Amino acid sequence: MKMQGILSLYRFLFPPAVVLLLLLLTWQLAVSSLEIKSYFLPSPGEVFLAAIRIRGELAVAIVLTLRAAFCGFCFSIVIGSLVALIFAQLSWVRYGCFPYAVLLQTVPIVAIAPLMINWQGPGFGSVASIAFIVSAFPIIANVTAGLTSVDQGLLELFRLYRTSRLKTAIKLQVPHAIPNLVTGARTSAGLAVIGAIVGEFFAGNTTRHHGLGFMIPQRIHWLKTDEAFAAVLAATLLGMALFCLVSLLRVTLLARWCRARS
Repeated sequence: MKMQGILSLYRFLFPPAVVLLLLLLTWQLAVSSLEIKSYFLPSPGEVFLAAIRIRGELAVAIVLTLRAAFCGFCFSIVIGSLVALIFAQLSWVRYGCFPYAVLLQTVPIVAIAPLMINWQGPGFGSVASIAFIVSAFPIIANVTAGLTSVDQGLLELFRLYRTSRLKTAIKLQVPHAIPNLVTGARTSAGLAVIGAIVGEFFAGNTTRHHGLGFMIPQRIHWLKTDEAFAAVLAATLLGMALFCLVSLLRVTLLARWCRARS
């Protein structure tokens, strides 16, 4: 059993590691052979050295962006699940309001971000709100689908025993929607990081400490492209970390529900 787990981990980690190594090698060879200037496209080695050089500022920026993204992500799970529960219980509310929930996904975040900052002012609150707006829709859509896709036979059985709507939701619909919540959360995790970075792009120049969303355009403006790449890499790893956290919860704490639906 232990050997099987090691083999599964090997199959999960080895192919992406090989692809990453090939991409880095191709990148390095392209920069060297084409003699591309570092201000246009730095090599992987230059990006690594830049990350070491600004590690203090980069660490502060990562913490600030992570805090805003994680806060928006958590709010999207709580509020999105509550909205989905209302949609599932009241069909007329779902039919009337769900099209407007789609606006969270279709309206460009670069159009919403300046408005949020104008209303709330620059700082953590605005950035977290933008992260919430960007990441809420996948939770609403997936959880609503899970709550409303319960087998009709089971619903009829609960009605036969005159179970209240609240108990039916808690004991039948909510457990059935757990895998859908995990699916939505895996999508929302990356979107929350994107929302936080976009919010910092607009709000960062008026705050004392800067997140990754401010560092990236700042370094490009200064022609320090290697440092900008280091910030982009940090943002990518941040999104991957949140995604892996949700996936880890899926295979540990929520494994029973996910196996039942697979």
